[in-house]
Amino acid sequence: MAITEQTQAIDRDIELLERAAEVAASMRLEVEKRIVGQREVIDEMLVALLANGHALLVGVPGLAKTLLVQTVADALDLEFSRIQFTPDLMPTDITGTEVIEEDRTTGRRVFRFVKGPVFANIVLADEINRTPPKTQAALLEAMQERAVTAAGETHTLPRPFFVLATQNPIEQEGTYPLPEAQLDRFMLELPIYYPSREEEEEVAMRTTGGTEQEVGSVITAQELIELQGLVRRIPAPPSLVSFAVHLARATRPGDEAASVTENYVSWGAGPRASQYLVLGAKARAASRGAAVPSYDDVRAVAPAVLAHRLVLNFEAEADGRTTRDVIEELLKESQGWT
Repeated sequence: MAITEQTQAIDRDIELLERAAEVAASMRLEVEKRIVGQREVIDEMLVALLANGHALLVGVPGLAKTLLVQTVADALDLEFSRIQFTPDLMPTDITGTEVIEEDRTTGRRVFRFVKGPVFANIVLADEINRTPPKTQAALLEAMQERAVTAAGETHTLPRPFFVLATQNPIEQEGTYPLPEAQLDRFMLELPIYYPSREEEEEVAMRTTGGTEQEVGSVITAQELIELQGLVRRIPAPPSLVSFAVHLARATRPGDEAASVTENYVSWGAGPRASQYLVLGAKARAASRGAAVPSYDDVRAVAPAVLAHRLVLNFEAEADGRTTRDVIEELLKESQGWT
């Protein structure tokens, strides 16, 4: 009986792996009905979803960050909520608040918790760096605990729960940049770049016409939860885990630091980076229907996992080096791993 159950579980995982690849392909097609280009960002968002992580989108205004998140939510048939972060936003505006109500039958007054916009499957935290740290912390606590506590009572957030935050990298006046400890809560940092000339012409053509294509849903919430469970069950070879740990430790100044780290890095990635490198590689493997992640999967997710976890020194600033430049050199140094 045990052998039969094990066989059924394996067969089910094979089906789920095929389904993960189908969902990835379908989601790309659906999102591309509204979004021109940004294919790498779409794939990395899917990795974060399958890995049950959160993502930070960084880009200048006008690059369709909000539309991208809304479109992904539509394609996934999940409840979507948008929070516009402003300097006067309060923590209760995110998590919810208690209100006093009168029971008409008894006349007694009781407290009732009114859920805030964080109670959704996909939450867009628009311009998260525009609100003070206290309000940022309320969201980040919900991201970590996946629950909200009010008046001593814990309210569990819906599953799946996925936060996408946007940040403008060029306009810093009146903003409150996320501290490194809070940035670490995000699994991936996804840069949004300007489109190519051909892509921009396509954007102008689409957005000035009279119709907008409808986006169809490709997966339900329950199916996504099953795929997230599958990603956790995908085996990671010990050598691949060692490679992921090597990359994370190579970003820290010290005995195991890469040469580029010694030159340009003040503070490296913590152990959470090692976990996300392995988990991201598993999710990327699942999205292409592979049963085991490869070194290339680790390398592919490394820039998005590590970029926001490095603090560069003055030498890097003087030489015009970015965290992505450092990670690129780090990956070149690691070519010996096969």
